[in-house]
Amino acid sequence: MLSDSILIIGSAPNAIEAKPWSKHAFRHMIAINNAWQVRDDWDYLIFPDDFPVERRPALLSKQQQIVTSADYVPIQNDYGGFVYAGGTMAFTAAYWALGQLKPKLIAFIGCDMVYPAGSKTHFYGTGTADPLRDDVSLQSLEAKSLRLQYYASIQDCLCVNLSVASTSRLTFPRVHYDALQQMTSAKYRALVALEKSKFDASKPSQVLSAEMALGYYFKTGKYWDHLSEICKQSVYEIDQLWLSTYEDAKAS
Repeated sequence: MLSDSILIIGSAPNAIEAKPWSKHAFRHMIAINNAWQVRDDWDYLIFPDDFPVERRPALLSKQQQIVTSADYVPIQNDYGGFVYAGGTMAFTAAYWALGQLKPKLIAFIGCDMVYPAGSKTHFYGTGTADPLRDDVSLQSLEAKSLRLQYYASIQDCLCVNLSVASTSRLTFPRVHYDALQQMTSAKYRALVALEKSKFDASKPSQVLSAEMALGYYFKTGKYWDHLSEICKQSVYEIDQLWLSTYEDAKAS
């Protein structure tokens, strides 16, 4: 079993699949927003500033910590800021984990960001589909996923999706929880090398240069206060460039 894995739990209906998973399978468990209710032994809870106080846990154990914007905005800025990374908490949590915890593997459950009409959207019932809001930073969830995947790969970190749902907006390789339990260091190294090989060698650096040239970087993280300075079409074009960097994305 790979010892340095992080689990990120979102609020999709399949988040409850994480309930019986061994705590020892992961170095840390990160819950997003309401996902702290899925199990009571999470290590970090991350949420945006406008997350209602009444939805937050009343008590924390000694090993549990709240991650606020004061913690994640500076780290997100280290990875280029929210406009390019995607202003939704699944990506924010992952970049924070990359920068702060520096794991070898980040596993996701409950983060597929697929919301079929007329069905249960969240494990607790029906909620607002935050990633689907009309937002300049969320025009392509797949592009934002690939960008995260690239940044993880250059830190020799593997992003995987533990979901068995038929569709997902995440571009990460699917790995079953049982297979993750049996992953050896050799298998991990092989998967990291495989994911790195799928990125066109020259393109990611070109896309990052294009991001820098646009300059959509806002130190406070509050890009919504600067919408008049952001060209939606330019961000869309950056997304398209990210989609062109990865073999599987091009094939799809």
